[in-house]
Amino acid sequence: MDIYAHRGSSGTHPENTFAAFKEAARLPIFGVEFDVHMTRDGELVIIHDEKINRTSNGKGFVKDMTLNELKKYDFGAWFSKECKGEVIPTLFEVLELFSETSLQLNIELKSDVFPYPGMAEKVLDLVGAMKLDSRVVISSFNHEMIRTVKQLAPHIQTAALFMEVLVDPLQYIRAIPTDALHITKHAALRSSAKKVIEEGVPVQVFTVNKASQMKALKEIGVRAIFTDYPEKMSNHLNNTSIPKQSVPIISVFKNIIGKNK
Repeated sequence: MDIYAHRGSSGTHPENTFAAFKEAARLPIFGVEFDVHMTRDGELVIIHDEKINRTSNGKGFVKDMTLNELKKYDFGAWFSKECKGEVIPTLFEVLELFSETSLQLNIELKSDVFPYPGMAEKVLDLVGAMKLDSRVVISSFNHEMIRTVKQLAPHIQTAALFMEVLVDPLQYIRAIPTDALHITKHAALRSSAKKVIEEGVPVQVFTVNKASQMKALKEIGVRAIFTDYPEKMSNHLNNTSIPKQSVPIISVFKNIIGKNK
């Protein structure tokens, strides 16, 4: 099973910031996931929400601001005082950071609320110019955007994101078309997802932060997980140490009974 750092190491650092990405870059994991919006002046920036309210000291929609305006806000202080001063990264800056690693890069296009005309073309041009085609997966809840990516660059790996449970996801993803299915951990346990897995289509699950959930998903053949705690989950996944010998529970009960006699 592969592990992606969800919005960087977002459980330990402010999501979608250089701090979270630098932490992810040092880990022995498979990949990193991050989200792209487009500014008023056509720049590609890394942030999850349409608004900057939740993850910065500013307010407003990304689409209504220029890159220079966005760079004036603090995107780390909301998380902790130690992270104060983080600025919003551009897609170029993040790709440049990870170009020196071997990590796979899952770029989620956040065009399911606002259409962002030209976003797919801009992302593909940048990925191609930086020669990262073979290391990129482009995903989105906007499946029209996924279709556009496939039409423009058939060699680029894509993934359709779903929050809901589909009756026949295999037929749907073939119709887009797309290469992989990204779904919630609850949807992954349904019989419809099992059919997708059996057909050899990569099923990757968000957001998994518990080792027990990861184990259950691995057992049913899920290809990868997205987690806020990539180091912790990687340690659980790769733990090959022999567990300490535990005392059988019956022995514990016998000891307690004996002491009470």
